[in-house]
Amino acid sequence: MIVAVVDGQGGGIGRAIVEKLKAALPDIRVVALGTNALATSQMLKAGADDGATGENAIIHNMLHVDIVCGVVGILTANAMMGELSPRMAEAIGSSHTYKVLLPLNRCHIHIVSVEDIPMTQHIDNLVAEVARYLEEHKGEHTHH
Repeated sequence: MIVAVVDGQGGGIGRAIVEKLKAALPDIRVVALGTNALATSQMLKAGADDGATGENAIIHNMLHVDIVCGVVGILTANAMMGELSPRMAEAIGSSHTYKVLLPLNRCHIHIVSVEDIPMTQHIDNLVAEVARYLEEHKGEHTHH
């Protein structure tokens, strides 16, 4: 299965997600999708298998991945101080790809009823959910 990690700005959260995904699930293919080259570069340094940058790369890859990970803001037009375009948010949100998202309360979004724990623990929970999903869908290829 192919897991995409979408991030922008400095790429720090995406880098942490990639590091933990590759450590816990070394056999999965991780594709780094950055809204900018720095974010993509950070995720590649963390061990992503492939990387691509920009609006078209994100839109195109939503048709070819099984799971997409990132902060909840990737579903919101103009998130990450405008780096995540309306077309990117639409492609991610409209995709049939399984979405495993971190509850980052930014971009004028506040997720209620979420435990107030450190981001590192949220990322561990994201990795656990990806592992659970992969186990449940072993042998399936859901991307187009």
